Amino acid sequence: MPAPTRLRDLIRQIRAARTAAEERTVVNKECAYIRSTFREEDSVWRCRNIAKLLYIHMLGYPAHFGQLECLKLIASPRFTDKRIGYLGAMLLLDERQDVHLLITNCLKNDLNSSTQFVIGLALCTLGAIASPEMARDLASEVERLMKSPNAYIRKKAALCAFRIIRRVPELMEMFLPATRSLITEKNHGVLITGVTLITEMCENSVDTLNHFKKECGHREIVPNLVRILKNLILAGYSPEHDVSGVSDPFLQVKILRLLRILGRNDIDASEAMNDILAQVATNTETSKNVGNTILYETVLSIMDIKSESGLRVLAVNILGRFLLNNDKNIRYVALNTLLKTVYVDTSAVQRHRSTILECLKDPDVSIRRRAMELSFALVNTNNIRNMMKELLLFLERADPEFKAQCSSNIVMSAERFAPNKRWHLETLFKVLVAAGNYVRDDVVACTIQLISETQAQQGYAVSALWKALEKDTSDKQPLAQVATWLLWSPQNTVVTKQYTLLSLTKLSTRFQKGNEKIRQIIDTFGSNLHIELQQRGTEFSQLFRKYDHLRPALLERMPPMETARPQANGIIGMVNGEPEPEEEKSTVLEASTPPSDSVTNINRRYKNYTTILSKFYKIDNTTAAVNNNDLLDLLGSLDLSAPTSTSTSTSTLPQAQTPTQVFSPTNTGNFLVDGLLNSSSTQNDAATMIVLDKAGLKITFRLERPPDIADLLIINMSAQNSGSAILTDFLFQAAVPKTFQLQMLSPSSTVISPSGQVTQVLKITNINKVPLRMRLRISYTGPAGPVLEQAEVNTFPPLATQ
Repeated sequence: MPAPTRLRDLIRQIRAARTAAEERTVVNKECAYIRSTFREEDSVWRCRNIAKLLYIHMLGYPAHFGQLECLKLIASPRFTDKRIGYLGAMLLLDERQDVHLLITNCLKNDLNSSTQFVIGLALCTLGAIASPEMARDLASEVERLMKSPNAYIRKKAALCAFRIIRRVPELMEMFLPATRSLITEKNHGVLITGVTLITEMCENSVDTLNHFKKECGHREIVPNLVRILKNLILAGYSPEHDVSGVSDPFLQVKILRLLRILGRNDIDASEAMNDILAQVATNTETSKNVGNTILYETVLSIMDIKSESGLRVLAVNILGRFLLNNDKNIRYVALNTLLKTVYVDTSAVQRHRSTILECLKDPDVSIRRRAMELSFALVNTNNIRNMMKELLLFLERADPEFKAQCSSNIVMSAERFAPNKRWHLETLFKVLVAAGNYVRDDVVACTIQLISETQAQQGYAVSALWKALEKDTSDKQPLAQVATWLLWSPQNTVVTKQYTLLSLTKLSTRFQKGNEKIRQIIDTFGSNLHIELQQRGTEFSQLFRKYDHLRPALLERMPPMETARPQANGIIGMVNGEPEPEEEKSTVLEASTPPSDSVTNINRRYKNYTTILSKFYKIDNTTAAVNNNDLLDLLGSLDLSAPTSTSTSTSTLPQAQTPTQVFSPTNTGNFLVDGLLNSSSTQNDAATMIVLDKAGLKITFRLERPPDIADLLIINMSAQNSGSAILTDFLFQAAVPKTFQLQMLSPSSTVISPSGQVTQVLKITNINKVPLRMRLRISYTGPAGPVLEQAEVNTFPPLATQ
């Protein structure tokens, strides 16, 4: 067979190809020739063919068919063959290949070779492709070679040990004795590899870290590292390992990193390295990037160990100089490090506040983001005015991706450090103007809360908001939601219109004239395409017609909003089977105050408003869906002004066939017998009554009165399922007249399995000692679909009114 094409000729042919198709043609032709030569047992051109195949592999073409030929070259006694064979093994083999197992014996033989370069080839290959099994089999050979008198072999063996430890961490202990001596090596290659190996061990094993810190003693490892580092920075120019005028920067960085690990949470070790860290920080050349690399590693070490305060100030000053560097990567690294450092030494970072604020104007988006985060971390009582001035300027010109986070952080900072209420309000208004529609809901809530509780500044707030609204607000809907409680604009969103409609209704009692205009505006909502606005418009319109005489009382002025609101007397308690958060335990009359967050609270307060309406009249609620969770249906037929009846009252409702079935309080009949049907106790402090027993669902009240609270009645509700089908989406709701207070705790579950039960606790306060009446609504999903039951309980035992 003629001599094959040389590697350089193949490279020349492939580069001469004008198209990808021509290149594939050349490669396929050469691969076919290489396959044919592999069929010969004693091919003298195997080394050349494998070299070409590796080049083809580097171009992305398949070359797996050369794996066995690589093993044949490794077994060859010629060094040139072994070199190409081991290179092919590193490129074409991995631990998922069966051929991988065949190379272990070859490696073991070569690790015992008398030629250092053959041993080096075997160590490099083992470190590159070692599987856990291969590492365990050959670890002892590597450990032996780490003690070799040959520096070349020691360096290669230490590097291979580094790779083996990463693959099989439990082999770390085997290499500890041989590793100790590496730190005292004179040879540069062995020393830098030894430092790398010790660092890997200490980072991944606490026991090994303690071994080097305690068993070896500080007089051995830390002083040795300090001595080596000191020689590097004070010995002057060394041409052998010099990079841009800095002596051996790679070794310096590795030693600094190891010192940081050894000095972390160790006072003695930290004290031993304080002086050398100061020398590195002051003597390193900063005109070249390689010097900045060493300084950055020095800063990390200073901030991570138990260093002196003056040394930490020096480290922060280095980062401050980094902020002035023209290289944006260095500026980013400085900001990122200062962000971690600010909580360790805030006063030192504060000295560079002006430089940090300048970074807010940087064209790089990553630098601006880090500068913004660091700026907010620096805000305190002393600099709040200047910092907010700069951050508001940044907010005005910031990209949309920054506005939401920046506005929320400004609001939180102002809330913590505001010098006075007037300044606080001014800042919030500027945020609403600058951030526009990117403002988060928490900013709107905080602004409304502050205006509500700061009566002395409400005149200023109205004036400032009115001026802000004179301009186009289409891109500032959160501002409109705060300010335009009486204004209408076609550009406003549905949420803003909900704010406006509720506030407009309230304002109808504040003006002597203009109510007709307000009524006309409200009437237009009765035909709105949005169902929420339509329902509100329809119900609020009744306050200007049939129930006009009740409007002043319903819409009287509300007390200021409070952050934590105690539950007041004289409310109608209504809980939809969920616990009330502490900050939301307020009177129903708060329905006429501004909502404190987004659409959720606006809906909650609207439903509280309809609760107030239901105290005075029975609204025809045929347009309200069952799942609205308001009290109109629940209280619709409960005459709260009538005298208490001692007779048993019964009522009936049809079952809801679908979740959206509409029902009216006028649909009454007979299904529920309420009153004391079954008493399980004859004592005055407990009684039991069955309030529902239908279709396998039995609801029982167990009444208790705590001896230490005279006005409190505790009702333990138990819902039992005696049927064979599971009941899901179980919801128990209750309402009482305004003379009572009702609190419902969370139910034990919303699913009642066959023969199972759900429990829930009701707490009722009866200050006036009047007879208790209650309206109930029970809904669940059974085997036939959704079911809704409603009833009135008028006959409670004497225990309820004692």
